[in-house]
Amino acid sequence: MPNSLSRPRRYEHNFRRVAILFAGGPAPGANAVISSAAVSFMRNDIEVVGIKHGYSSLIDFQEGKPLEEGRDYVVFNHGMLSRARNSAGIMIGTARANPGKNVSHPSHLNEPERVAALQAVYDGLRSLGVDALVSIGGDDTLKTANKFKMFQDRLPVGAHRIPVVHLPKTIDNDYRGIDFTFGYFTAVDFLAREVRNLMADAEANRSYFVAESMGRSAGWLAYGVAIAGEASLVISVEDIRGKFEMQEEYTDAATGETRTRRVMNLDEVIRRIVLTMTTREREGREHGVIVVAEGLAELLPYKYVEGVARDDHGHINISQINLHELFARLIGESYAKTTGKKKKLTPLQIGYEARCAPPHAFDVMLGSQLGVGAYRALVENRLNGVMVSVEGQLKLIYVPFEELVDPETLVTVVRYIEPDSDFQKLTRFLETYVNEEESTS
Repeated sequence: MPNSLSRPRRYEHNFRRVAILFAGGPAPGANAVISSAAVSFMRNDIEVVGIKHGYSSLIDFQEGKPLEEGRDYVVFNHGMLSRARNSAGIMIGTARANPGKNVSHPSHLNEPERVAALQAVYDGLRSLGVDALVSIGGDDTLKTANKFKMFQDRLPVGAHRIPVVHLPKTIDNDYRGIDFTFGYFTAVDFLAREVRNLMADAEANRSYFVAESMGRSAGWLAYGVAIAGEASLVISVEDIRGKFEMQEEYTDAATGETRTRRVMNLDEVIRRIVLTMTTREREGREHGVIVVAEGLAELLPYKYVEGVARDDHGHINISQINLHELFARLIGESYAKTTGKKKKLTPLQIGYEARCAPPHAFDVMLGSQLGVGAYRALVENRLNGVMVSVEGQLKLIYVPFEELVDPETLVTVVRYIEPDSDFQKLTRFLETYVNEEESTS
């Protein structure tokens, strides 16, 4: 039996070359994941290529136009990976190109025009002699990895298949199948420091900041930043229930059809924020920081989102809405109407500046384990179509794509903060207490 200082056991395998690809938004710890995965394969005599800028070059691949080393991919060596785990940024870049955007049902995989981009990805990887793919990214990238596997499942008998494993990444931390994603805690700490600075500024000027936090689907980042940053109040999509939600009828501009959608009751939400402000004033605090999650933009009444464009993944273009500016204006109007006074409210957006911050130790450890997990999933366990995850003391587990993706829509399941969970209640315990009955008077 090997002792605790023995090198990990070698396993027989048929892999000659593995590709690593990073897609979607950046996250602290990305290079810990990439370098740990690459080193694990290389130390076991498997060559590793890093595909540059996500799927961008692969989608455009055509026979007769080979991918170019240095521009489209790099071949890793140990010198390139030395001391990379703690570095900021993404050594192979990233992009949001989506080769699966035309596939929204399993039947679409049988239509050549819909899978043309997936075919190009497959052909591009084969042109490089790739035997397996390590996909790193958020829920949209997980969807793409699943579609790429399903595309290959339909290839003719005997065709070469490229096993794919996925490593979960998002500072939003809204991933089903893992408790905390790499980069989350670094981003929370970085942004919490900003919020604490804003609080000091607000106190000096007897004013308020309205900080729109990243977090498209769930409130994990906004809540974490509010807790660690000692914000006055945080509101996210999970809070839009009860009197803070309503049903709205609207006319679809494209079809002319009347539809119904769930939206936030914006009047009640704004009233609740103003109640926090007036309560703080009675306590002698004429300042504060309100954190709102950007995902609230998806729940705005139709008049605020009509005509706003969506990206390749169907997400609303949040930058066109400027939620922080909208909230600051509405809060200021409501505050003036309620109190007869004016209050300075400064809107700003936070989040992007944290995505490439140097990672904290925990994110380096978590990212490194996920990177090693990619090797162990493919070589030790001979798995295909799994997401690498951890539980407890970074114990590796492998979650099949089928458990994470809806089999009909091929959409991933968002992991929201559970209503009335201890994590959700933690914020309510720490922020300003208010008399809810006042908000309806």
